[in-house]
Amino acid sequence: MNMKRFLLFLICSILSCECAVIVKDVSVAYQELNERPIIGVLSQEQSFYLHGKFPEENYTSYIAASYVKDVEKSGARVVPILIGKDRKYYEELMKKINGVLFPGGATFFNQSNGYADAAQHIYEIAQEFNDAGDYFPIFGTCLGFQLIIILASGRGTVENRSTCRSYTNLPLIFDSDFRNSKMFRDVPENMIHVLANENVTVNYHRYCILESNLQNFNLINDWRPTSYGYDDNHIKFIATYEHRRYPFYAVQFHPEKSSFEWKLSKNYAHSINAVKANRVFMDFFVSECRRNTHGFQDANEENKYLIYNYPAVFTGVLGSAFHECYFFEPRGTVSK
Repeated sequence: MNMKRFLLFLICSILSCECAVIVKDVSVAYQELNERPIIGVLSQEQSFYLHGKFPEENYTSYIAASYVKDVEKSGARVVPILIGKDRKYYEELMKKINGVLFPGGATFFNQSNGYADAAQHIYEIAQEFNDAGDYFPIFGTCLGFQLIIILASGRGTVENRSTCRSYTNLPLIFDSDFRNSKMFRDVPENMIHVLANENVTVNYHRYCILESNLQNFNLINDWRPTSYGYDDNHIKFIATYEHRRYPFYAVQFHPEKSSFEWKLSKNYAHSINAVKANRVFMDFFVSECRRNTHGFQDANEENKYLIYNYPAVFTGVLGSAFHECYFFEPRGTVSK
């Protein structure tokens, strides 16, 4: 009888220890999540049209406020990342923030010290961080989606993207194993149904990435397409992809526009299903950024960098495609 009691005591002790270890691990994992994420949004060259609306200010770069609001709606704050800086500027700033968003827009990739040069610094630094075990996510939208693949291709004289015109709202055509992707594996089934069956993704692009763009530059082993769409000429383009090893993700369409862009002539999808379904993408990205624990020295330093130091300007009333914009650094170079 004493032996039975001893064995029972021993088993209970072992189980108690294992449970304690499990609880401890869960607690540690929870504590490591960053509940105050700050995401950098890359600015880009000022458009020729908007530059003409502010000739005296002579702004160099801008960020559409819809990207800032999209990040904020998912529970993060924004730091603007300026173009035209040296690599040290991007290295130091990225040590303080938890991820970077490459927004869409209408600039070229061959302008010196512009959007593409800044993105290349950020992309390479993020690779270095991740290779060293420092989890650092990147997310690209539309123009940013294309640029990430061009950067991965080596950014040669011929840009690795294809002509592809799509100016409409589309459903997603999911890859057969999309549920095994990081971006989509936890998305509720009702949102997947909306994305797959309703015209809720806002497309507004004249270039795209095709599977041949990945194959021709031997990128297929590193980059995983997870959904597709058909453009106005029935060309099948990649709509979403993710890197197989790094936490790098991108979408060809514009999730931010359903909630925050209101130009009547653009006919963006504003249904309640479109708003809810498009939350999937930035909610996912911000959740990835919570895994990064970078931070500023203190609240005072943090406050100096945040987007709140700049006024949001109502540009929709000026005829801009963007409802609101933030403007930065007069320097004199604009994008035609």
